[in-house]
Amino acid sequence: MVVLTGESLSLEQIRQVCYQDEIVAIGAESMERVKKSREAVEKIVAEKRTIYGINTGFGKFSDVVIDERDVNSLQLNLIRSHACGVGDPFPEVVSRAMLLLRLNALIKGYSGIRPAIVERLLELLNLQIHPVVPQQGSLGASGDLAPLSHLALVLLGEGKVFYQGKMCATSEAYEKEGLVAIELKAKEGLALINGTQAMTAMGVINWLEANDLAYQSEWIAALTMEGLEGIIDAFHPAVHAVRGYQQQVDVAERMRNLLAGSKLTTRQGEKRVQDAYSLRCIPQVHGASWQALDYVKEKLEIEMNAATDNPLIFDDGKTVISGGNFHGQPIAIAMDFMKIAVAEFASISERRIERLVNPQLNDLPPFLSPQPGLQSGAMIMQYSAASLVSENKTLAHPASVDSIPSSANQEDHVSMGTIAARHAYTIIQNVRRVLAIECICALQAVQLRGIEKMAPKTRAFYEDVRKIVPSITEDRVFSEDIERLTEWLKKNNWQWTGIKRHVSLA
Repeated sequence: MVVLTGESLSLEQIRQVCYQDEIVAIGAESMERVKKSREAVEKIVAEKRTIYGINTGFGKFSDVVIDERDVNSLQLNLIRSHACGVGDPFPEVVSRAMLLLRLNALIKGYSGIRPAIVERLLELLNLQIHPVVPQQGSLGASGDLAPLSHLALVLLGEGKVFYQGKMCATSEAYEKEGLVAIELKAKEGLALINGTQAMTAMGVINWLEANDLAYQSEWIAALTMEGLEGIIDAFHPAVHAVRGYQQQVDVAERMRNLLAGSKLTTRQGEKRVQDAYSLRCIPQVHGASWQALDYVKEKLEIEMNAATDNPLIFDDGKTVISGGNFHGQPIAIAMDFMKIAVAEFASISERRIERLVNPQLNDLPPFLSPQPGLQSGAMIMQYSAASLVSENKTLAHPASVDSIPSSANQEDHVSMGTIAARHAYTIIQNVRRVLAIECICALQAVQLRGIEKMAPKTRAFYEDVRKIVPSITEDRVFSEDIERLTEWLKKNNWQWTGIKRHVSLA
């Protein structure tokens, strides 16, 4: 069970909730904060104080005072009017993360919502009723208004949800689970949608997948090192210690660990003096991407436990401040950084693929073909990898450098953080396919060299992957191999059992 406090949610806990369906609970102290915060809102309404979002309009309408009789209608109108998301829905795992993060933010006790709202979000999580949230339509300030409005619709019994393996009307899921729609009270609609939980939810799923992918890239690069009889000296600890980057040192150590005992790697001067950069510089390039991933992790862990509502309620309602914590710039920049970092795993991988298939760069059969000329072998797999790498270069253009004013220039600078997060997700999927292609080529190369000469760890990995992708004995529809291996990599992630059997990644 994962107990939320609003202060200490971790990425590992998100992995447990989103990928392992862990049950979620709320800490008692957090619920007390929620109750006190709600009492403050009710006091403000009773005293007829004019506070943004409680009894005023929104955005450019912030100067319009709303009659006390209409404050509930104000919240309902807000959700319905702001549910303008378009396009394909976020993956269901992202929707689940969105629920979790919004719940964690609300229980910090600065948003003024009723315990009933918190309890419903908790029920949705534990019953696995996940909002269908269109991906497009958020500017990333004032938070993720459109996506979170689609999440809020579900509390009203409206919209659509993922439920029991299918997409259906929220009302259908509610009927089966015996739930009734909630009527929003003062401030609750705004509290549900003013935040960065769509971009952050997409961001944490991105990071979890990218972290796994980064480890996988090292296993696959180790196979390529053996397939090309790479020079192991490039990973000597002294080389990396004098550079000073810990992530580079760590990659080099893991590469030495993976390749320990291999009779396929060579020493400096044995077959050649030095390797091409795509082999020799694996620790430097992969290590730099790890540095970026560490930065992204730090920002996500802060944002996951942040109060991103507006206005925020302090001192039992004595102090209510309209600020800008909903602005997604910290996550927007982090996601743009992630895009560049993850794209590089594919960029260098594609260059290793070229070295595996190009007969001018190795002594293997051209394109690893079983009958060069009659059969093309891996020739076009390299084309696919090059195409994906090129697409990533376009997607890696930073979204955060753009801003378009909205709400009649009241909201005149926005983050585009959700666009950055969505593009990062696409890059990650592309990178996984490129790595799958490298893996298929490297498997064939080491088989030609002699698998009995492989390191114990890479040999174990080889045996497992060969169950997914058979040897290339004749041309076939390689798209099916690529997709099958891609799916295997995604499901197994870096926690492939062989890692625990054969090497520590601590």
